[in-house]
Parts: sequence; structure tokens; C-alpha cells
Amino acid sequence: MSKVKFTQEYIIKASPALLYNYISTPSGLSEWFADNVNSRGKRFTFHWDGEDQEAELVSKKTNSFVKFKWLNEEDEEETFFEMKIVVDELTKDVSLMVTDFADEDEVEEARMLWDSQIEELHHIIG
Repeated sequence: MSKVKFTQEYIIKASPALLYNYISTPSGLSEWFADNVNSRGKRFTFHWDGEDQEAELVSKKTNSFVKFKWLNEEDEEETFFEMKIVVDELTKDVSLMVTDFADEDEVEEARMLWDSQIEELHHIIG
């Protein structure tokens, strides 16, 4: 089944520097994204409910974005997830743009999972 790319935007009331810490470090990601996150160089291991998933940090730019590629995807397709910090030039509002992939019949479920994860991030940031 082919993967479908989707993007969602979330308003986050935090500075880009603070938000970047939560999306780019194992300790930050462990607080809201996964039960636990470990890293060795560019390889990150995400733990959820006894399951591990590994991803490689493909690229990053301080206070701007992180992009991960899942390492255990069976698909030959290029799939990744990216979290990009966007600051509105006029209002200075900070948003987190999430880009991810899901099977065609699971896009809505994936969107709801991101909504849930970002809600957790909101609780932590305050």
C-alpha cells in the first residue's frame, strides 16, 4: 500500500529555542512524543508501550526544524517525519508544522495521533 504525505500545523505558545529543545533532543522528545527516547549519534530509538522504533536524524537546523527517517520501514518509499518551527513575521506567533506519512486508509488515525501528541506537548510547555 502506498504512503500518503500529510502536513498539520499547530500553534505553540513557546519560543523557537524552547520548542526546538522539545523536538530535537532525546530528553525533550521523551517528555511528550514517546515513552522514552535514546540516541547514539544520528540514530534515535523511540520506545512506546514496549515497542521500539529506530529513526535516523536526517537533517536539522537549530531553532528551525528536525527531520527523521524511520529505519525499520518495510516500504521502499522515502518516508520521513519532519517537525518545522515557523514564526509568523507579523504576529510573531510560533507554529509547529508536522509532515508525516501514513497508509492511505490510516491518514485520519495518524492525524489524530499527532493531535494527541501535540496536546501532550502543550501540557508540558504550559
